[in-house]
Amino acid sequence: MTTLRRSLPLASIMALLCLAGGIAAAPGRPLLAPPVPARPAAPPVIGGCQVFPTNNIWNARVDQLPPDNLSQTYVDSIGAGSHVHPDFGTVYNGAPNGIPYIVVPGSQAFVNVNFVAWPDESDPSPYPIPANAPIEGGPSSSGDRHVLVLDQGNCTLYELGAAYPNGDGTWNANCGAVFDLSSDALRPATWTSADAAGLPILPGLVRYDEVQSGAITHAIRFTAPATQNKFIWPARHQAGDADASLPPMGERFRLKADYDISGFPHDDQVILQALKTYGMILADNGSPWYLSGAPDPLWSDDDLHLLGQVPGSAFEAVDESSLMVDPNSAAVHPPYVFTHFFYVPLARH
Repeated sequence: MTTLRRSLPLASIMALLCLAGGIAAAPGRPLLAPPVPARPAAPPVIGGCQVFPTNNIWNARVDQLPPDNLSQTYVDSIGAGSHVHPDFGTVYNGAPNGIPYIVVPGSQAFVNVNFVAWPDESDPSPYPIPANAPIEGGPSSSGDRHVLVLDQGNCTLYELGAAYPNGDGTWNANCGAVFDLSSDALRPATWTSADAAGLPILPGLVRYDEVQSGAITHAIRFTAPATQNKFIWPARHQAGDADASLPPMGERFRLKADYDISGFPHDDQVILQALKTYGMILADNGSPWYLSGAPDPLWSDDDLHLLGQVPGSAFEAVDESSLMVDPNSAAVHPPYVFTHFFYVPLARH
């Protein structure tokens, strides 16, 4: 038997590749081959635990969603002339720079935590917090002092704000929140967490290992100087003012698609591409356009500082309301991240 083979025209092949999401051509320019092979985007994994289900809002792309009607107003309020600041790196003021976390085994001993500010909005103690759990800013810090603990045996995340260890192994903290990483459940509406927006912190951190893998496949946590006295899905809590020109907690932003990132170092390009694809979620009051990440001695602080070239005007607020399945769930409508492909640069500058 003779099998007939029909070759597709080159233009048809390239068109199919474009539909797969990998190649784009500028008007009047030929389509170019991608720099590296395409590969599917998968949700992040930490300590062997997938960080929330595939259909979770933290893992949802927002690059094809419409901008928020108040996008320009929100960008102006945060600071169109202000610039991105990576609030993480190697060491700052003698302590690891960023929000640290620790992964513990399922056998980690549970200890009592005394919640001194918002006990009624905290998930009850005890928590599996080791005595050596790293504290944001270091043991002597007077800042937010977040403590993040991932129980890898049960894939459960425990987070504290303003955490102080006691000499007997117990802890004091302003509040505490527990998140089942296999669930899309949100905290009760109006409840805070270790973050002002009532959201988890760890899923929004930029981590060195994921940047080295070539892709960040989740939204990034960030702060703004002032927020509105309301919150929008998926946030659960507000900490702001009665000013409609301010963004609410939970507002999603993204780097504009036409912002040129080709001149940045490799690691910065991975972060900036994530800001285009997955965007960032407003989770706390703080300095403008501050991106949150975990400290690591392998970061290049010089490369990270180059992110400061990106102005606030390069961002836009996103209307992600169409993704919501239920206001009390972080689940989103399909398509999910596994249906998408994108390219990331591999060569360092």
